[in-house]
Amino acid sequence: MKESPRFETLPLGLLLALAGGSLDCYTYLNRGQVFATAETGNLVMMGARLALGDWVQALHYLPPILAFAAGVLATELLRSLLQRWKLPLDWRKWILLLECAVVAAVALLPLGRWDLLANGLISFTSAMQVESFRVINGCACATTMCTGNLRAGTENLLRRLTRRDQVAGKKAATYYALILSFVVGAVLSGCLSPLLGQYTAVLPCLLLLAAVVLS
Repeated sequence: MKESPRFETLPLGLLLALAGGSLDCYTYLNRGQVFATAETGNLVMMGARLALGDWVQALHYLPPILAFAAGVLATELLRSLLQRWKLPLDWRKWILLLECAVVAAVALLPLGRWDLLANGLISFTSAMQVESFRVINGCACATTMCTGNLRAGTENLLRRLTRRDQVAGKKAATYYALILSFVVGAVLSGCLSPLLGQYTAVLPCLLLLAAVVLS
C-alpha cells in the first residue's frame, strides 16, 4: 500500500474515531438518547415511535437527521469556498477547527432544554467530519460510525485468510483499529458522563484539537 497523504494517516483516523465514539455516547447518555454522529439509530427509533403512534417522541429524532444532511451540504460548499480563497491552512483543518469550536460550545449548554440544539449541532459537525475524511490509510471508511467499517474489515479479513492477500490483511487491520478506537471513545465518554455531565463534551473537543495538530 502506498503512503497515505497526511490527512489520511491511521493515527489521525484513530483520533477522529475516538472523537466520533465519544460524541455518540455523549449525546445518547446526556442529551435524550439520541445518536448524533450516525443517523441509522435515529431513523430506527423514529420509525418505532411512529409505529406506536407517539408522534411527539418521533419528532424528537428528526432534527439531528436533518442537521446531518445539512452538514454534508455545508461541507461541500465550504470546501469549494475555502479552496477558492486559498487560505494558509488546508480546508480540512478548518473543518476540524469548526467542529472543535461547535463541540466546545455544546459543552456549555445546560442539559435538558438545550438538548435539541446540542444534538443538532453535533450531528451537523459530525457530518462535516465524515464527509471530509473518507479515506484513512488507503481505506474508504467512516470515522463517526462502524457498520460500513465492520463490513469492509470482515471482507478484507476473509481475503487475507483465504487468498493470503497481504494488502487485504492491512486493510482489515485498519478497519478493525478504527472500530476499536470508536468503542474506546464511547467507553471513555460513558465513564466520564456520570462525573462531568454536559462537560463530557470536552473530551471529544480535546481529541479534535489533537487531530488538528497531527494533521
